[in-house]
Amino acid sequence: MNNSVSNTARLLGAGLRALLVLTLVTGVIYPLVVTGIAQGLFSNKANGSEIKADGKVVGSSLIGQAYNLPLKKGQETPDPDLKWFQGRPQNGLGSNSVNTQYKLILSGATNRSGDNADLIKWVKDAKAAVVKDNSVAGYTVKPSDVPADAVTSSGSGLDPDISPQYAEIQVHRIADRNGLPVALVEKLVKDHTTSRTLGFIGEPRVNVLELNIALKGLATKS
Repeated sequence: MNNSVSNTARLLGAGLRALLVLTLVTGVIYPLVVTGIAQGLFSNKANGSEIKADGKVVGSSLIGQAYNLPLKKGQETPDPDLKWFQGRPQNGLGSNSVNTQYKLILSGATNRSGDNADLIKWVKDAKAAVVKDNSVAGYTVKPSDVPADAVTSSGSGLDPDISPQYAEIQVHRIADRNGLPVALVEKLVKDHTTSRTLGFIGEPRVNVLELNIALKGLATKS
């Protein structure tokens, strides 16, 4: 009887020691080592691919932002602030009592088929708005100029990038609203266009947040 109790006690003690060792190794040491390596070698990615401006974190290069005017009385959807480059539509993010658009509680696609009446209306309305907003004196945007990413949200609704084509049709409006030469804004877009990864992966893209930070700096100097 005593031997049985003693063996049980030894087994429990061994099990407890194993639990403590495994907890220490997998729950403390391993996470600290991985975190240390990530901070040492991939600090920016480990911290969320932060983008800074004026010494402050203003967002992530992986998550889009909205550039809208303050809501007017009785208005449910804010108007875009047209002095800034605009990103993709945000329909995929949905809304609830907590979340609206890029305030991140939920994300996702619209989950509507290509022949869905709501989706068709969104695309038509978005295209009409892109044509109207970006047509200025001496420069008219045609419906055929509007790329797909200007009128459709991404699968996550959080896409931080736009196509160079969408950035380019905004150039004249941006120049007009900020009192800048068109050529200078065109160069800004070109300088912030990222080519395909390794020359063949993905599509050329422009990060809207980074572009608007550069635009702010350019407008301030002017």
